[in-house]
Amino acid sequence: MSDLLQQKATPIENRWKFWNPDFDRLLGGLAAQTLSPGLYQWTTSVNVITSLTLTGSPTDVWIFQVQGDLLFNAGTLTTLAGGALSKNIFWVISGSVTLQGGALLEGVILGATNVALISGASVNGRILAQTAVTLQESTVKPA
Repeated sequence: MSDLLQQKATPIENRWKFWNPDFDRLLGGLAAQTLSPGLYQWTTSVNVITSLTLTGSPTDVWIFQVQGDLLFNAGTLTTLAGGALSKNIFWVISGSVTLQGGALLEGVILGATNVALISGASVNGRILAQTAVTLQESTVKPA
């Protein structure tokens, strides 16, 4: 399974690497922001400190490419507005992904290493990781 995931994830990561980002954020923190559709890239780890709102139509796409780790703080929520759909949101993470207790992530996680959901964390979407997925009294709802 790991080899298959590597074969699928590497071309996707490489393809997105060459696109010019719509939003290139140099700092690794997100707090209480409303994000429009597009390609977001970070060359660092990202800490989602407070809830995010993704606003767009049912056909819009968000791609979050992080060249480090992704951390959703406890209780941090991703809210969808304007018809945005979880299946059109992609989190491409080169490091580990951690959702602390009560956090909610909307979208598909493509993780290069471990994805960990701590007690009470939720994902509305899918999780694909090259090493491990750890669910600790958490919920994943396919979208």
